Amino acid sequence: MINKFEMEIGGRMLAFEHGRVAAQAGGAITVQYGDTMLLATATASKKPRPGADFLPMTVDVAEKAYAAGKLPGGFFKREGRPATDAILAARMIDRPIRPLFSKTIHNEIQIIVTILASDRINPYPAIGIIGASTALAISDIAFNDPIGACVVGLIEGELVVNPTYEELQTSDLELLVAGTGEATMMVESGGNFVSEAILLDALELAQEVNGAIVEQIEEIVAKVGKKKWEAPPVSDEEKAAEKATRDLVGEDFLKVLKSPGDKATRQGRMDDVMDGTIEKLSVDHDAGHVKSALYALETEAVRSTILEDGSRPDGRKLDELRPLNSEVGYLPRVHGSGIFTRGETQIMGVLTLASAGERQRMDTYGPETEKHFIHHYNFPPYSVGEAGRFGFTGRREIGHGALAERALKPVVPSQADFPYTIRLVSEALASNGSTSMASVCASSLAMMDGGVPISASVAGIAMGLITDEKDINNYAVLTDIQGAEDHSGDMDFKVAGTREGVTALQMDIKVKGITFEIMKQALEQARIARLQILDNMDATISATRDDLSEYAPRMLSLKIPTDKIGAIIGPGGSVIRGMIDEFGVTIDVQDDGTVVVGSPDRENAEKAEAAITALTKDVEVGDKFTGRVVRIMPFGAFVQILPGKDGMVHISELAQQRVPDVESVVSIGDELEVMVINVDGMGRIDLSHRALLEESNDGGSGSGNAPREEQRESRDDRGGDRGGRGGDRGGRGGDRGPRRERSDSEGERRGPSSDRSESSPRPERSGDDEGSRDRGPRRPAGGYDGGNRRSGPPRRR
Repeated sequence: MINKFEMEIGGRMLAFEHGRVAAQAGGAITVQYGDTMLLATATASKKPRPGADFLPMTVDVAEKAYAAGKLPGGFFKREGRPATDAILAARMIDRPIRPLFSKTIHNEIQIIVTILASDRINPYPAIGIIGASTALAISDIAFNDPIGACVVGLIEGELVVNPTYEELQTSDLELLVAGTGEATMMVESGGNFVSEAILLDALELAQEVNGAIVEQIEEIVAKVGKKKWEAPPVSDEEKAAEKATRDLVGEDFLKVLKSPGDKATRQGRMDDVMDGTIEKLSVDHDAGHVKSALYALETEAVRSTILEDGSRPDGRKLDELRPLNSEVGYLPRVHGSGIFTRGETQIMGVLTLASAGERQRMDTYGPETEKHFIHHYNFPPYSVGEAGRFGFTGRREIGHGALAERALKPVVPSQADFPYTIRLVSEALASNGSTSMASVCASSLAMMDGGVPISASVAGIAMGLITDEKDINNYAVLTDIQGAEDHSGDMDFKVAGTREGVTALQMDIKVKGITFEIMKQALEQARIARLQILDNMDATISATRDDLSEYAPRMLSLKIPTDKIGAIIGPGGSVIRGMIDEFGVTIDVQDDGTVVVGSPDRENAEKAEAAITALTKDVEVGDKFTGRVVRIMPFGAFVQILPGKDGMVHISELAQQRVPDVESVVSIGDELEVMVINVDGMGRIDLSHRALLEESNDGGSGSGNAPREEQRESRDDRGGDRGGRGGDRGGRGGDRGPRRERSDSEGERRGPSSDRSESSPRPERSGDDEGSRDRGPRRPAGGYDGGNRRSGPPRRR
């Protein structure tokens, strides 16, 4: 039986359907929002995984190319490894759901969310959380706390629920919130310097929407939900092992926690207590149960010392930062580097600059097709003093890298102001709490060291929370949490931003009942700590360096009319390749007319920029150039005045006197100073060397000193003396006005505006000679179109 359910969110219908597909899964539901549709399934093994003392749950998001009407890329044309967006979406499903399972459940649970259709208008991550929660709720799995999820944007000062992809482009906030009907469980946010007060308002709005979604899910469960198996109770063996462990250990953990020393020293003492306890009790009890009891006692000891004594494992106050240190310029030859150390957490940020053409291409459901700013995060095993698998980028590393990227992006200059592709890599050199927020600090330092003109420094801090299970009003908000506090606490609350406001926020809550008052206090403590970290960073480098590293490429950006793009590319790319080879640069041309020139040598980049500017400049009558002769014909010489742009100097325009042939004046490869005397309607250019000679002749009064129009009329009136171009300009398509009729008796070929000196008479031509020239070809076969050859017969009048 097919059952359908609907509710309205953000002005659009959120539709659920059950019973049509995936009947074999433990729980299956399709969710549709607009025309974006997905299938969520949840299935569990019948028995617990042997030896497991954790919840073996996996979440996968499958982005299908057919959902957007595309074929997958690559040779095999099949979906491969999940894309970054799919991995981030899977993490956002896992994080709010995992804490809601009973700690005694050790069955393998698999949640799969498949994107069936995308309208490329409505993002799917929040819908995926709703679908996964609903599938779990209606399944037979012991899960009884459904959650809702939504996104809140800030557009023109107003909070908007579930903004579209297009609206998110102009939104100052993208806040994804997941929660039960009573409490927020997870927050993932990016923003453009948003205040803490606006964040709290957005969180409250999101929780209201999520409460309505949970009510809808509960209605679905009431109608189609399966009977659930119960979470197993704590066994008698586990209870006995816990009692024996507690009796043996006593207050040993408390003593270790309060003893002086760094992380490694304290951990060594903890290990000694654990190893001795397991050795003594494993004779009568299961070693796994004893180990679980020890971890529970360690957590209990950390929480009790903080709540009862106000004492943290390293002796700090609740709102106290660990010692800070910032460095820049650590690595030679790289484009920028910074090291940020906070206590025992240390991150090295490394900057690499490249041309805009090396941007990352994106193939997602959203409108973003490329990225010019990239941040990657690496977490090698040695950073925590362990030996382990190396070289594989895990989901955690992808998630931490994306969080830092989101925090830094608002301060990164636009492509118009800084035409580079920017890549930052954060290497975790040592870890004891919040390497992701330390990555924000180290990356900010690296960009300033490398000369990237960011608008402000960015810093991040991780906050923690310890609550009393019996009294919600008894709690402690911790500034700058370290590993033990993160493991034992109830909340991981990461905030990054500038002095002006918040740029990224991530929150994971492990218990129910976190109030907005607690969130408000955590945000305020995070703001104070962030300002202290920024003070430390500014003491090291307070402003971006004036220039880039000598090893970084120089990028120059200019804008050209879109109709001039073809002139830069040239036939078959010949012009752009020629400039790249000549100047040793990279040239990237965008569809909007943006051209980015890159080179390690700024002088070469500027030369290429000048060539492009000249190439796209409209040639006008009277412009002067020093060009190169590239082709010689019987009637004249073709001169390249700009890359990819030629003009013709007629034989009569090569000298002040008549010349027997073109080769007697110029040869191929010669440089020749010329002036533009005409540009016809098709863009073909007539040049003159004679006009410049006459201008430079101080005693002459020739046509070079006459007005341009008179000069042009004078040249037109010479008719057949244009060496085969004729009085009608060789079929160039331009009507030069009425031609002056000539008689055979006319001695000299001079137009009405000509004023040639007697020292340079032109020889007489017979009428037959005049006519034969007028009937000759006006252009070489194929014609001339400003440097590009045109096939076909010459045009005739």
